[in-house]
Amino acid sequence: MTYSKTKHSIQILDSLTVDIHITENPYKLLPEDLFVMAARINKKRSFLFVSKVLGKHIPIDPQIGLLTGELLASRYMEKVKKVDTGMAAEHLSAFKNGPDFMNSSPFIDKDHNPVIIGFAETATALGHAFFQSFKRADYFHTTRELLANQNSVITFEEEHSHATSHRCYADADLLDNKREIILVDDEMTTGKTAINIIRSIHERFPRKMYTVVSILDWRSPKDQMLFNDLEKELGIIINNVSLLKGEIDVKGTPEVHKGQSAEEPLGHAVQLSCIHLNKEFPELLSRTNEPSVTLSGEIRNIPYLKDSGRFGLDAKRQAELSVSLAEIGQSLSRKRDGRNTLCLGTGEFMYIPMKLASFMGEGVKFHSTTRSPIFVRNEKDYGAKYGISFQNPEDPGMAQFIYNIPEGYYEEAFLFFEREPEKDFLMPFINQLKKYIKNIKIVYFNGGEKNE
Repeated sequence: MTYSKTKHSIQILDSLTVDIHITENPYKLLPEDLFVMAARINKKRSFLFVSKVLGKHIPIDPQIGLLTGELLASRYMEKVKKVDTGMAAEHLSAFKNGPDFMNSSPFIDKDHNPVIIGFAETATALGHAFFQSFKRADYFHTTRELLANQNSVITFEEEHSHATSHRCYADADLLDNKREIILVDDEMTTGKTAINIIRSIHERFPRKMYTVVSILDWRSPKDQMLFNDLEKELGIIINNVSLLKGEIDVKGTPEVHKGQSAEEPLGHAVQLSCIHLNKEFPELLSRTNEPSVTLSGEIRNIPYLKDSGRFGLDAKRQAELSVSLAEIGQSLSRKRDGRNTLCLGTGEFMYIPMKLASFMGEGVKFHSTTRSPIFVRNEKDYGAKYGISFQNPEDPGMAQFIYNIPEGYYEEAFLFFEREPEKDFLMPFINQLKKYIKNIKIVYFNGGEKNE
């Protein structure tokens, strides 16, 4: 990376160049502390900002992931509401120097009562962490899941994604009001996804104010004008909040032969165990019996967690969830066998595993499986040095990936599933993961009896 205070030029695999001009950086954060770059296997978008704070593609301190949501909430209050929460300095100190607090209480008072929506799959945890800062708010995240017996209250598209359709299964009453809606995403490049959801919401549930919150905002002046045009067309206000804002210029295309892929380990015997939280803590986590439909049309009847965010969550239930997760996280910490532990979420199921990881002690990293195919190259400052590809155990018609797990670095992994997958679909994934980590503990929230 070529660095100056506001201008950066980043080479990706010697074949892509991304020039960045930073226009807003309210907290004076270093771009290299927020992201690295990688090349996507995607004809619609050739590059990816690989976040160092999100917990998706790169393992992070779980408290940093939670803190990022809270820092964005502080910035939202400062920019949109013109209110100093008194927390920004503390958040920034923890962000830059390592968190020595966290799992903090909500700090935004009850005068502010928005409806907060996180975008699947990447920003489900970020949106939830943003929401946990409010004493009075509601939250849900969009989903790519298809439920057999539920109609999506709104549906919209994300054009550049590999899975474009977003669905929303929160109660319609959550949107049938005039409250401000806050949309939370990890990054805006064109802003089209935000425009699509605003149009979808406004068609059925019109209101005056929307806010779009993201860690990074790379919209061009032309893309920003699209927001202005939408404001005029619908007679609304759209606020924008980010930690880093600027413009990007991308030149070139990924060349797959460039660089060196990491050699795949040969693999070794694995110590495999299962933890059934539905048995150990039957009263702490509420469930909802909603059958889902896989890509192949199969019906899955394993319950979801009611308070994951997919079905809507208010501040009172969030407070109860935090207490439950603290107890469960401390229990899981006593099951650790090593000093370097990886907690791995699966797909959209990120916030609850991240929150649990934050209670599990020192030496714990968190990230998640993903749908995003990325070119893997073991090169300095590249965003995907190692990679595993496999079929999603919960929906075998869908490809999934994990990045940046070096062989032998972690002594153990806690692998979190909201719903029990079939053993025949689970083991190919486990056989891939065990090449990198010898001790794997599978944590089931619902089901799990079949995979003993």
